[in-house]
This record gives sequence, C-alpha cells and structure tokens, in this order.
Amino acid sequence: MKYVMMEEKGEITYIYLNRPDKYNALNKEMLEELLDTVRHVRDSVARVVVLSGKGSAFCSGGDIRMMEDFSDRANFNGVMETIKDIVMELFMMPKIIISAIQGAAVGLGLSIALTADYVVTQKDARLGMLFLGIGLLPDGGGHFFLQERIGVQKAKQFIWGMEQVKGIQAKEMGLVDILSDEQAIMTADRLAEKLLSSPLTAMLKTKMLYHSRQRDNLLSFLVDEQEAQWELRQTQDHQEGVQAFLDKRKPRFKGE
Repeated sequence: MKYVMMEEKGEITYIYLNRPDKYNALNKEMLEELLDTVRHVRDSVARVVVLSGKGSAFCSGGDIRMMEDFSDRANFNGVMETIKDIVMELFMMPKIIISAIQGAAVGLGLSIALTADYVVTQKDARLGMLFLGIGLLPDGGGHFFLQERIGVQKAKQFIWGMEQVKGIQAKEMGLVDILSDEQAIMTADRLAEKLLSSPLTAMLKTKMLYHSRQRDNLLSFLVDEQEAQWELRQTQDHQEGVQAFLDKRKPRFKGE
C-alpha cells in the first residue's frame, strides 16, 4: 500500500497513516487503503491495535484538494461512505484500539483518533476540529465522539471556537486519556504490552456491551453529517473558506 502502513507484532498490530509530506492529510486513495487495512486487522489474530501517523503529525484532516472533486454528488457520497465504513469498523472492532497522537490531529483526523478506546497524546500535540474554517461541520462521527467525551455544551463550543488545543489542555478537557512525556507511540507500545497481560476477553465484553448499544446512535450521526456536509458544500461561506485556504488568507464569511 502507498499511503497506509501496517506492522503485525504478535497480538499487536500497528496501523500508520503514511503521507508524512502532507502531514498525513487524507485523500480518497488513502481512505480506501485505510478501510482495506482496518478490515484486514478486524479479521486478524491481533488483540490490540495501535493507530498512529508517520512523520511529524498524526493527521491534518481531509485533503483540501480532494474536496475539489466533490461537486459531483456520486463522488462525494462515495468518499463519505468510505469514511463511514472506516469509523464503524474501528468503533465496532472487538479489539482494544489505542490512538497515539503526535503533532496535529485535526478535522477528520481527530474524529478517527477518537474512535479509539485509549487516546494517547504528546504534551505538545495540537487537537482541533477546524471544519468551520472552511464553512463545514465535523464529520467522521466527530459530533458523536465529542459528545461522548466532553458533553454537548463543551462540544459545541469546541467546534465553534475553531481552536487547536495542546495535549495538556486536551487531557484537562477529557478529550484524551493519557498524556505522554515522550513520543506517543512509545507510551502506546507499553500500554499495548500491558493490555496483553490483562483479562482482555472480559475487557472486550465490556467494550462490546457499550458499543453495540451505541452503534445505531453513531451511525445516525454519520448519516446526518453526510447530508449536512453536502448542503454546506453549496454555501458561499464554504466556497470562500476553501478559496481563502488556497490563497493563504483569512476568510471573509457572510453567514450565507
């Protein structure tokens, strides 16, 4: 695979987003590779999965260039269905998943990181949704995962604030679980090894009891996010946000 790497070490599997020159921004091909990888891991002998990114970032979100092809509804729906499948596979996977965040985890990248059972982040990492900066709303189940972790009120303000919080603040908010003084992947490694000597069968029963009851709720968020995202793509604010990003200037939104 070109954009996703997988390493299998006994009962631990590592999935790496591998587009470091673009801060692991997710394009269509990368998303398709990630879905194939996740499905392979689902059926593997692994009991613990570590999800991280190569280079200086976990994931900078969806590739803005990919959005240029979204004027076609069929293409847009195809990409959004792939995103939905990735998120549902990770959420319902009967394995313990650990996200290891270094650098930026924003937009869709943050949504994917939050599918994990444990989110490990470095102190200097930066986390944010930032969709509003191009006139869109979080997707990849971002609304669901933020609600689960920090509650509706704080989730709304986090989304609307368009801010990136450092790892320390993210831990204080309850957005992440473990703060790492070293490289996040090293802390995730030790956690994964510890989990293998835990009563994992019992732990996974607990996970699936919770997640099976939340499955339809998450799915409804993903469906509604997809429809809302398409509607927002038709707005002037979205067009202005994308153009401002490409021009490297501050957008001039009009609420239209």
